[in-house]
Amino acid sequence: MPDFSDNLPDKRDASPAGEVAAASPPARVVVSGMSGAGKQLAANAFEDMGFRVVDNLPARLLPEVASGERAEPMPLCLVCDVRGGGERTADELLPALDRLSALGTRATLLFLDASDETLIQRFKETRRTHPLFLSAGGILPAIAQERALLAPVKERADLTIDTTGLMPADLRQRLRDEFAAPGQRGPALTVTVASFGFKYGTPMDADLLFDVRFLRNPHYDDALRPRDGRDPDVEAYVMADERTSAFLERLYDLVGWSLPHYVSEGKAYLTIGIGCTGGRHRSVFIAEKLACFLAERGYRVLLHHRDVHRASAAREPEPAIVLEGERPLRGKENEALSPPSPQQPAR
Repeated sequence: MPDFSDNLPDKRDASPAGEVAAASPPARVVVSGMSGAGKQLAANAFEDMGFRVVDNLPARLLPEVASGERAEPMPLCLVCDVRGGGERTADELLPALDRLSALGTRATLLFLDASDETLIQRFKETRRTHPLFLSAGGILPAIAQERALLAPVKERADLTIDTTGLMPADLRQRLRDEFAAPGQRGPALTVTVASFGFKYGTPMDADLLFDVRFLRNPHYDDALRPRDGRDPDVEAYVMADERTSAFLERLYDLVGWSLPHYVSEGKAYLTIGIGCTGGRHRSVFIAEKLACFLAERGYRVLLHHRDVHRASAAREPEPAIVLEGERPLRGKENEALSPPSPQQPAR
């Protein structure tokens, strides 16, 4: 499946002498903060950016997991908070960060916070129990106790994000701006453009579906039938239909206008289906054009031609010819006017 995502630069930078420098070590991010401030959402966002996420990690295990021979050779997001450390969270986390630094591993400490009113409202909405609720004797004392316990961690943090008033999509985008690789800082949406043939069924995972069976069909040209929509002659044949340019212009306008709104709603994946009769000519050509259009606008695009390799030797039936003021006969109407077969007497 072709990937139309931006051509990312090699992570190894060439030196002036032409030598290739060693790749930078994988990122290490330690996430901590108040319960209800969005740590789970942040963990999901890091996972979408290609990080290996370890949630609820006891702080004492941080150096072993994030550094040394047993450490993951990929970006890591480690979530350490009061669930794994309780009242000793700060006492264990800060020395663990020091040991990690002494081992030569640089970790960014991210602290997520929110106002007390916001945290209370979120716990009401999710109906989750605060990890310190029982020991503190209520939600308000639990929030106050946690805030006091994590004060040294917040003070040490490299980055603090207050999620009060932030929508989930806003937090995801803020994290992408701060921590995503340069090639991932565009729209946080992967678009799959899939061509298909209606006679083989519509794709079950399509979010948007476009029918291009009204365009001029290369299948009825004997020279073009064995080829597909990626062939220059097939492209020229379809583009010779004056409706093709008008359709593409409107398709670009609709999809180009819609996708930013899907991004703002936090949608991570979108599948656009382009269908013709057999999925070999018109749909393939339109899907190729749409994929290029979206890639040029910074979206990560996956292109899939589901039915392009199906046999196309059999000639499709010619479309019905309808005389002005008449209509084609179908089903029992046509059967009633057909002469009886020799094997079956007329009724």
